[in-house]
Amino acid sequence: MSKTSQAELIRAGKGFIAALDQSGGSTPKALRLYGVDETAYNNDDEMFSLIHDMRSRIAQAPAFTGDKVVGAILFERTMDGDIAGKPSATYLWEERGVVPFLKIDKGLADEDNGAQVMKPNPDLDALLDKANTKGIFGTKMRSVINAANAEGIKAVVGQQFDVAKQIIAKGLMPIVEPEVTISIADKSEAEVMLRDEILAQLDALSEDQNVMLKLTLPNEANLYQPLVDHPRVLRVVALSGGYSRQQANDMLSVNSGIIASFSRALTEGLSAQQDDAAFNGTIEATINEIYDASVAG
Repeated sequence: MSKTSQAELIRAGKGFIAALDQSGGSTPKALRLYGVDETAYNNDDEMFSLIHDMRSRIAQAPAFTGDKVVGAILFERTMDGDIAGKPSATYLWEERGVVPFLKIDKGLADEDNGAQVMKPNPDLDALLDKANTKGIFGTKMRSVINAANAEGIKAVVGQQFDVAKQIIAKGLMPIVEPEVTISIADKSEAEVMLRDEILAQLDALSEDQNVMLKLTLPNEANLYQPLVDHPRVLRVVALSGGYSRQQANDMLSVNSGIIASFSRALTEGLSAQQDDAAFNGTIEATINEIYDASVAG
């Protein structure tokens, strides 16, 4: 498994990154949308088994290949599991040509200065070592910005880049994800502050320290172009953030050089009750829509 060829696919590949990394807090909602309610499981193990079945079904769909899906972000339990008899990350790369990433954060701390940094993650080094043995290419970690507050945004971005350097030192590619909440009144102002704070951090990296960025689709098209063009950035991807798939695709298509990394918008319309033909047809149509928006920019 060549990390060089994986990096090249992420850097230059046409397509998008599928986010299959719902954690314990968001899994019940993801299952409900998939047509599986809380009466279908009795504990976390059964719940995670059901969401793994959903993710496995998506990964095995005929349209889910590196031709249009260049990467997939996995939850730790998904990485630890198998798909079609192979370890999940190995299956994705060897059978589908899809580069595997791992969600590594432990959730959000309480809000301070209009932002939520990540909770402490004392076992991160051990998790990164495990990711390397499992064939993972990169990682993803999420913070949240709820206001155009300079102190809060500085804290979020500073923590993200501090942890990114720890990840880079382990030979993995970090996806830095400071999500701006789409419903806030000062979203446009927050996005300008975020862009400038990220640029300052990027400029301070050495030539052997590269990152990816996962950002909320901006109100102003191409606001993040300086980040897309920065030599320390392998790729900029966009989260759907609660926008409908149609709205997210429309916004994505006017942002040059940015590709999608959608979660809920990817699974919209899928159901456990669908037979394979209907399920595979739905996921194919979805993949085609998100791919078209990703390559339009």
